[in-house]
Amino acid sequence: MEQYIKISGIQKLTLLDYPEHTACTLFVPGCNFKCPFCHNSELLSAGVEFYDEAEIFAFLRKRVGVLEGVCVTGGEPTLYTDLGRFLGKIKDLGYAVKLDTNGFLPDRLKELIDAGLVDYVAMDIKNSPERYAETAGLPAERFDIAPIEQSIDIIMNSGKDYEFRTTVVTELFDERSIEGAARMIIGAKKYFLQKFVMRDTVPSKTLTSPQSIVLSRYLDIVRRIIPTAEIRGE
Repeated sequence: MEQYIKISGIQKLTLLDYPEHTACTLFVPGCNFKCPFCHNSELLSAGVEFYDEAEIFAFLRKRVGVLEGVCVTGGEPTLYTDLGRFLGKIKDLGYAVKLDTNGFLPDRLKELIDAGLVDYVAMDIKNSPERYAETAGLPAERFDIAPIEQSIDIIMNSGKDYEFRTTVVTELFDERSIEGAARMIIGAKKYFLQKFVMRDTVPSKTLTSPQSIVLSRYLDIVRRIIPTAEIRGE
């Protein structure tokens, strides 16, 4: 079934979302994960409003020469079957494209990369394989880690710039699980640990941020596997 892309949010300028680029960020609604720590859970509600696509591209045309890139995030952008058409229109304006994804639709991700529609991919590594379903908010008995592993392989062998990142939540991680997450991406060029921060939009109000000393210990563990790993946001 065709799923036509919708945009439900826009950040008109970001110096952080796309490394080494001035960019804007477009937010799509809907996701196939239900992460309890999600900062953008309002994008999953039935009442979310949408921008007219013509309005989006009118804005992008005005910013040609001012902005260098466009970040497409969510939600989960790869759920939309016409994402390639949308990204193609962005590329036609001369922008570099950064795509954020949870990696659960590897075939669609590969199509976008092979078509030259993505310049930078950022993929979330939710947790170790054993705790992936729990962290993604999905039933463990029905969860298949294989698509995640396929997307990791696609990204690391794509020739495109990329990063992997993990949001660290106290209740969802320990030393074993952070090591397991890092082992999923052995050989990665960029890996960031991000400290969970509570916001009003987070679905689970019982989650807490890890102490800085804990996050530093996790980084030490991760760096035994991925020496270039860093903490982002502290």
